[in-house]
Amino acid sequence: MASKRTSKEILAHAEEALFTARLGLEHIKSADSKTRIAGVRNVVVFGRAVTNVLQFLRLTEPEFDTWYAPHVASMRADPLLRYFYELRTEILKRGTLNVGASMMFSGNPMDIIRRFKPPPRAKGFFIGDNIGGSGWEVETNNGSTEKYYVTIPVDIPGLKLDVNIHLVGAPDEHRHAPAAQVCELYLETLSKLLTEARRHFAGSAT
Repeated sequence: MASKRTSKEILAHAEEALFTARLGLEHIKSADSKTRIAGVRNVVVFGRAVTNVLQFLRLTEPEFDTWYAPHVASMRADPLLRYFYELRTEILKRGTLNVGASMMFSGNPMDIIRRFKPPPRAKGFFIGDNIGGSGWEVETNNGSTEKYYVTIPVDIPGLKLDVNIHLVGAPDEHRHAPAAQVCELYLETLSKLLTEARRHFAGSAT
């Protein structure tokens, strides 16, 4: 049970949550569009887990709430941290993640298309959709159109493709920045919080 954990164990579990969130940050930098989206989800969900886990310290540290109160006030006053808090609820309760994408492209699109064998019933090839993905539009048996994603090779001569995804609902100053950059700011704040928690409770973290 959580009440039986020591302060040292709680801090270690918070560190594990932060480590998992940082893995998500690496995924955001992937060339695969679906991996990028999964990375954002992991940053948001496991980033929030860091503060959730830290709050178990109130079961082992009598001074925890006094220490934590100004941090809570600071996080509530920070538009970016409020955004990530609300985004976690949206992901977990609705399964939605509103992102956009920007792309810088140069080269011959036909060089890309020639690298891939189109799947059955392919209608056309797209480059850079709303999540920064590329691939084939495929007609299904019921007449609808679905996307068949592929990873664009980086070894095509003369091709330059730079894709970034953006967090559409983020505060204005972060809305058009690459999602990886915004998520890194978020994780840096959590890392500082965890460092302070370790420093403050180090003497009793047994």
